[in-house]
Amino acid sequence: MTEATTAAPVEKSELEKRFPDAVKADARPGYAGFLVDTSKLIEVATALRDEMGYDYLSSVTAVDYYSDAPNAENFIEVVYHFYKSTGGGALELKVQTPRENSTVPSLTPLYAGADFQEREAYDLYGVNFEGHPDQRRILMWEGFAGYPMRKDWKEAYFEEEVKPFKNRWPEGQVYRIEDRNPFNKNNAYPQGFDPTGFKETDDPKLYEVLERAAREYSEDIDTEQVVVNLGPQHPSTHGVFRMAVRLDGETIVALKPVMGYLHRNHEKIGERNTWTMNMPFTDRLDYLSSMSNNFGYALAVEKLMGDKAAPPERAEYIRVIMAELTRISNHLWAIGFLLNDLGAFFTPALYAIVERELILDIFEATTGSRMMCNYFRFGGVARDLPEGVLEKIKSLVTERLPRKIDELDIYLSENELVRSRSEGIGVITPEEAIAFSTAGPVLRASGVPYDVRRADPYSIYDRFKFDVTVRQHGDVYDRYMIRIDEMRQSLQILNQALKDLPGGEIMNGKNPYQVRVPAGESYGRVEGPKGELGFYIVSNGKGNPARYHVRAPSFINLTVLEKMCVGQKVADVVVNLGSIDIVLGEVDR
Repeated sequence: MTEATTAAPVEKSELEKRFPDAVKADARPGYAGFLVDTSKLIEVATALRDEMGYDYLSSVTAVDYYSDAPNAENFIEVVYHFYKSTGGGALELKVQTPRENSTVPSLTPLYAGADFQEREAYDLYGVNFEGHPDQRRILMWEGFAGYPMRKDWKEAYFEEEVKPFKNRWPEGQVYRIEDRNPFNKNNAYPQGFDPTGFKETDDPKLYEVLERAAREYSEDIDTEQVVVNLGPQHPSTHGVFRMAVRLDGETIVALKPVMGYLHRNHEKIGERNTWTMNMPFTDRLDYLSSMSNNFGYALAVEKLMGDKAAPPERAEYIRVIMAELTRISNHLWAIGFLLNDLGAFFTPALYAIVERELILDIFEATTGSRMMCNYFRFGGVARDLPEGVLEKIKSLVTERLPRKIDELDIYLSENELVRSRSEGIGVITPEEAIAFSTAGPVLRASGVPYDVRRADPYSIYDRFKFDVTVRQHGDVYDRYMIRIDEMRQSLQILNQALKDLPGGEIMNGKNPYQVRVPAGESYGRVEGPKGELGFYIVSNGKGNPARYHVRAPSFINLTVLEKMCVGQKVADVVVNLGSIDIVLGEVDR
């Protein structure tokens, strides 16, 4: 038994004993978790869920281990992070499959939350998930040539594998690669492509899936069902997002989210970038919550860097302050626009936005930007709080925000129209919320008291007293109320952090232009405003990530949207979507 296995939790050693021929500890330097025989994956995952209590599948992604060197061992690895909904650390499983004809059993029948994540791995890596109920591309379109996250896939404007590109540094002869493309177009066609023979395949596959799903719906009256597309150009979809729905009268019998309109292959860009270049790119994920995005990425990299990147005390407190202000800012926006979706056009939203603007004033004074803050660094934060900002934060936290949150509660929570449009709508049971891997307010509104800050504490959150708020009905109203509750808990954390904020340094050493991250893997996660935001990274010891993956809560929370909507009316679909609180920058990446 290896030293790493000896130090592992009891459940992990039990797993090896339970499946001695199928499970072995990952002994690669810097790696953790277990390698599982592909043919035994379903059996192992079933035991994890039913016997060992790992009922929450948080993250599914793939890694392409590819080299064009002679005799290199090339394969694709699918990585799973399992948790217990009662709390605790991760149990990480991996299965390896050849790059040619990559095939892995689907876990979607066991964990419904694997659905979209497996489709993403299929779309971007070409991994075939046997037994998946709806294996279609999800971010790219059907007919797209190749799998863009594979290491040997090159974009039309490919210049070099990693940045900084040599023409920028050290040569300094800057040019844009598209200027050297004779067609000056950012696309490439597969060999032998004939545009005259091209046939649309996206919508036929989509509508076939809708029809198949609708067969399970039965009504006493035999009526003709129709297909309607909500979005992507529709204000209620909160961006370029589409819902294809099949209707029986006004009743939803099937619904399939269609996304990817804003996809820019954020993760491929992340693997081209240097480690430090990625920090401002995280701002553009959930662009309403850039501080939380920075937080998750910084934690993942700092885990691999070890003590030399441990933030000083003052930086830790500033990080928590910024993260909790971000949570309040996000929830104010979410509540305002949920009221828009309910029909209270912009009046409640504007009242909420006024308070959010005051928080953005703090961000601007501290970071130089209101939304794209680029503030966290490996080992600390970019700059200290400027003069006068701490007093402004204290004034907001102790005086204005408590009063304004109370006002929102008083004027909205007992409003007859708010309650009639949201109570009993889009109900998700606790079991469904866990099975679909929902996170954040969506999970806790269904009665599951799971919050990463408490379940698997990071940074200095274990020093603060706060409640993990829950609601018991799992409907739109509770998803609204949970955000009111959480803002009050954030104020409680902020009061403690402001009181205990120490002096001292804000960075562990100098703020380097470039860092070398030790070889290995890491998963850093935070409780963002929309739920668990995770970053899975793999380093080969060089200046750029070998793998950079974002576990995006907006994307994964949408997995449960159809479950929320089937049997509801068309008007309820808009409200259900608003209660999830998505940002398309994070959905599509």
